[in-house]
Amino acid sequence: MREKLDQLIDEMLAKGVHYTDARQAIERRFISRALSRSNGNLGRAAALLGMHRNTLSRKMESYRLKRTA
Repeated sequence: MREKLDQLIDEMLAKGVHYTDARQAIERRFISRALSRSNGNLGRAAALLGMHRNTLSRKMESYRLKRTA
């Protein structure tokens, strides 16, 4: 997995993707996947992500993500 991540980072740097943009894109995908895996259950998604439920709700709002059922 480390090699794949290194390749992804190299590609992003080569394409001129800035750190902040990359971090936000990855965070948004992590949250979206966790919500999907937990069938929209915020408590379970937060546990998967290792963050507090309120933090997850705040991040969902900032990324305009909805709970999936």
